[in-house]
Amino acid sequence: MQTLDQWLAHIEAMHPRGVAGIELGLDRVKVVSEQLGQHVALAALAAPIITVAGTNGKGSVVAYLSNMLDRAGYKVGTYTSPHLIHFNERIRLNGQVASDAALLLAFEQVEAARLAVGLSLTYFEFTTLAAMQVFLAAGVQVMVLEVGLGGRLDAVNLYEPDVSVVTGVALDHQDYLGDTREAIALEKIGIARPGKPIVVAAPDMPLPALKQLAEIGAKVYLIGEAYGFEPLPGEEGLPSIQWRYWLRQPGTKPEEMQRRGGLAYPGLRGKIQLLNAATAMTAIECLQDRLPVAMGAVRRGLLETELAGRFQVIPGPPDLVLDVAHNPDAAKVLANNLSHLPFAHTQHGVVGMMADKDIAGVLAPLAKAITRWYLTPLDNPRSATVDQLREILCSLGVKASEIETYENPRSAHAAARKNATESDRIVAFGSFLTVADVLRDLGRAA
Repeated sequence: MQTLDQWLAHIEAMHPRGVAGIELGLDRVKVVSEQLGQHVALAALAAPIITVAGTNGKGSVVAYLSNMLDRAGYKVGTYTSPHLIHFNERIRLNGQVASDAALLLAFEQVEAARLAVGLSLTYFEFTTLAAMQVFLAAGVQVMVLEVGLGGRLDAVNLYEPDVSVVTGVALDHQDYLGDTREAIALEKIGIARPGKPIVVAAPDMPLPALKQLAEIGAKVYLIGEAYGFEPLPGEEGLPSIQWRYWLRQPGTKPEEMQRRGGLAYPGLRGKIQLLNAATAMTAIECLQDRLPVAMGAVRRGLLETELAGRFQVIPGPPDLVLDVAHNPDAAKVLANNLSHLPFAHTQHGVVGMMADKDIAGVLAPLAKAITRWYLTPLDNPRSATVDQLREILCSLGVKASEIETYENPRSAHAAARKNATESDRIVAFGSFLTVADVLRDLGRAA
């Protein structure tokens, strides 16, 4: 195998469901990691690891963390998933995607170790091991790792975090994580470690999860108790343009609270971003003794963060909003964010989703905000059909005359652009694949 595409096809072929193949568990990946000698290399490198889990908000928190640490002058390795356009997006060094050469070498190393122990790996397990090989070869000073699914049994959890982050808990991936918030929360906090900090951005974290964190002796930073944020009032009735962050270390008195005021709003759009930014700042605070980050680096890192597909607004006319929202909580945030944008005469919705998602729960918050719908299947065997999407929209009160169907997100987006006027807005959402196809249509990289 000589090219990245050849390697990716080989890795996909290891599992009968390809990229979508999921087999949670750490046994296989641990054996291959030990064959690679990763535990010895990680001990020698001594680079702190921040592991981020959560139903929504993971990508934003990871981006903030990586940028703040980068602005502080550290060599940062960042691992995320899935990618939008190119696989290389998943593995970054100080914001720059990994080169094909670095990935090919890492894949060869993982494949040799896998064959030596006679095990097969899922796509995500293989690529997680490869990401660590890239980071070790680069000699990074800190790693920010995003959990792929859940937490406790996710391949990323093989690596011992110095700080864990759970951005939120909502119903998603119930087939693997459980069908209640309590069950899902217990899976996500599986990334916590005894005596180590865990930053929890869910104010209503289920009690069984909080109880388990106490039992294992994790140092819990809970939003609203240990840290928080608040917008500062604007001058003379103008909208707020600054916000304040506060932190109270667990076990300290209220008067010992630390405050950071006069912060500019972060680069990512939407009210939820203050929560994500405060969560990232708290994780940074937990590592200040090992990786000092000055407030100047924090301010720059937050302000200069960009992230494709997370309420990404591309100016028009017509304006285009790209959002990978694919569960009800994320859809509610998207609907709220849209309500705070300037008036649009008509909002055109380009939608493709996976059939195993809560389609009605995602479409319901947006049923009234969007007045013209462009439905599309996705290039994935799990894709919902346009008939499924249309039936659900009609059940939500959307008129059949307001719905059109297309072959793929590109053609749906092209139709929306043709129909939209300068005062309209296009909103593409429902899946990473939906957003990726529209970005390709625009000739943009992620």
